[in-house]
Amino acid sequence: MLKKFLALVLATAVAAVGIYWVVTQPTTVPASTLPAYAPDIANGKTMFNAGGCASCHATSKDDPTLLGGGMALASPFGTFYVPNVSPNPVDGIGRWSEADFVTAMLRGTSPSATHYFPAFPYTSYAKMKLADVRDLFAYLKTLPQAAGKVRDHELRFPFDIRRNIGVWKLLFFDDRPFTADASKSEQWNRGAYLVNGPGHCAECHSPRNALGGIIASQRFAGGPNPEGEGWIPNITAKGLSSWSDKDIAYYLETGQTPEGDSAGGLMTRVIANMAQLSADDRMAIAVYLKSLPSIEGPKRPGKS
Repeated sequence: MLKKFLALVLATAVAAVGIYWVVTQPTTVPASTLPAYAPDIANGKTMFNAGGCASCHATSKDDPTLLGGGMALASPFGTFYVPNVSPNPVDGIGRWSEADFVTAMLRGTSPSATHYFPAFPYTSYAKMKLADVRDLFAYLKTLPQAAGKVRDHELRFPFDIRRNIGVWKLLFFDDRPFTADASKSEQWNRGAYLVNGPGHCAECHSPRNALGGIIASQRFAGGPNPEGEGWIPNITAKGLSSWSDKDIAYYLETGQTPEGDSAGGLMTRVIANMAQLSADDRMAIAVYLKSLPSIEGPKRPGKS
């Protein structure tokens, strides 16, 4: 009887490991699925600015195109270090194929077929149009090489096991591309795309659960800074009720609020990127944000 029980336990364990291994398998975008394409470098630069790539990856305040990485991103799970994404063939992504880059952006999978940790906001980048991702890759290849390999992440067990991210993706990663809302204007849809795709605004402006997944019911409603200091503002109608779409667009260009205050912290880097976008794109973002319904976010400590 005991032998049968132990055999059953062993068989169950083997089956569980097999299921875990299958469902956590990283997915890729094969090169064979990418049709012939002539990249638009200018659009790639737009995606670079909309995506705020320089905000995290730039190693010099004076040169936002030198993308050597190294910034430390604190989190409840440990510290992540932003990688070198310059065209350096040794320390950066200089040896990546276009399919490698598309796979990283749209599937969150590395060229070595391992999961990226979602500190890399591929959960938003997955909403991007394939053409925009390809244009971004083409633009990155025109930038200067930055030397220096970035240190490994410092994460607590079991959060340091990349294979477990496959389970996290099953729970929180929606890799369906952005779909335009036919009932809305072209301007609104452009703003929705920029905010939810390359701009990845929800990644910072939404509270997260214990596993690091965005709480969908409070998307854009602000919350504690995942790095441990400060508070990320609510950018739904709850937080922007007194702002007009013109106020929002002006803030994205200058960093100046309607009350006369200035953007601070990491938002200053975001503004530096947004200021490079066209006035039409900034207004599209503003129109979309202004349309968001009022959502009550987490209670800020010390606030009634």
